[in-house]
Amino acid sequence: MKLATSPAAKELGAEVRREAMRIAGDAVHSERVIAVHYPYSGEIVATVPRAGVDDVRRAIRIARDYRPRLTRHERYRILMRAGELIAQRKDAIARQITLESGLCLKDSTYEVGRASDVLLFAAQQALVDDGQSFACDLTHHGKQRRVHTMREPLQGVISAITPFNHPLNQVIHKVAPAVATNNRMVLKPSEKTPLAALTLADILYEAGLPPPMLSVVTGEPAEIADEMLTHPDVDLVSFTGGVAIGKHIAARAVYKRQVLELGGNDPLVVMDDADVNKAADLAASGSYKNSGQRCTAVKRIFVHQRLADDFTQALLERTRAWRHGDPLDPKVDMGTVIDERAAMLFERRVADAVAQGARLLHGNQREGALYAPTLLDQVRGAMEVVQQETFGPVSPVMTFKDVDDAIAQVNSTAFGLSSGVCSNRLDDIMRFVRELHVGSVNVWEVPGYRLESTPFGGIKDSGLGYKEGVQEACKSFTNVKTYSLPW
Repeated sequence: MKLATSPAAKELGAEVRREAMRIAGDAVHSERVIAVHYPYSGEIVATVPRAGVDDVRRAIRIARDYRPRLTRHERYRILMRAGELIAQRKDAIARQITLESGLCLKDSTYEVGRASDVLLFAAQQALVDDGQSFACDLTHHGKQRRVHTMREPLQGVISAITPFNHPLNQVIHKVAPAVATNNRMVLKPSEKTPLAALTLADILYEAGLPPPMLSVVTGEPAEIADEMLTHPDVDLVSFTGGVAIGKHIAARAVYKRQVLELGGNDPLVVMDDADVNKAADLAASGSYKNSGQRCTAVKRIFVHQRLADDFTQALLERTRAWRHGDPLDPKVDMGTVIDERAAMLFERRVADAVAQGARLLHGNQREGALYAPTLLDQVRGAMEVVQQETFGPVSPVMTFKDVDDAIAQVNSTAFGLSSGVCSNRLDDIMRFVRELHVGSVNVWEVPGYRLESTPFGGIKDSGLGYKEGVQEACKSFTNVKTYSLPW
């Protein structure tokens, strides 16, 4: 692999740098900047301001002092226009995401398309009459009155913190519902991938969003995250990221509403009646798309022992055919992971599993942040590669003997986000639906399947049970007010 940057990368890097400098203004020329690196080559493609605590306080103060008065129709128009602008600039935004994250163009282009979907659903949600009405003469001591409800935006500010793995889509899943509900948000994107968030903010401003409704602060978590969790004018903290950080947020934010979408260790269960090739297709795409960096990626594969050999061979063929390399090559199926440190962790975990008896069938090759699609079988549940969330393109195959065994193995982890089941037997399917300790069960689909409006979230170490997705986020971002009238 040659790590020299292509002319296209250099050209886009210059464009990204100019955009970041335009957004940041004089701050970029100071020493307080964060360099954004292209994971494939390691080069700096942009710099963004390194915000301090005072910057966060100022952003929260601006948001607190502004009271949105946008009508439902105005919110609808802003969100729809933003979706149109993103669609028009799809290629440029996709290339920007690739440069800051190392995701291949196939994955980043798909992500931009998803972002347009989020804006569409949020725009539609802005038009929904979300009030209710109740008659009061329902019991013997009732009255001739009616009780009504209405949803209002939060009194304070929403503090949002997003991870690196979907630089645009993780951000837009928080921002779009905030706009739809007339809320004000201060957003801190990952310091590793901040550029898509800045681009989205500019697009929303261009579409007509009053700037005080959305501020983007780029900074180091160790310096500014605590202020975003504890500031008295923050009413809600919305966080997507790792379990340890999520639990820290839960301990620090205390008397604030919290929506925590944390890690996953999601299984794909292949029953003995499954079509092996169809199941292998799902396993490969679920494991390797987005470089395996999804909380809902396939991270554990449980196969009925009768199908294990045939399934593993089918998955091996697909793993070998999965092309990885230069993220800017439109033919490549998988780019890099976020950085070399992450790739080294995957390399070590797979090597540890092999030392404990697992069999390496393909992969575990690394050069910098480029890590090959990797297939293991004869994996046991006690191995770190499946005990912990391995946030990369690794497919660990395990076997089970019957439905009871499969359910017990799936539920043995501390995580409970999502799952996929490959079976045509309704009795088995419904047992998985009822008995798996997860937030979602997808039959003949990968764990990550959802519409952008689908209620989404996990239990156990994957979250507190509160859902995201456009509809549920709009509920979380509002307060219900009840009033009664004598008619």
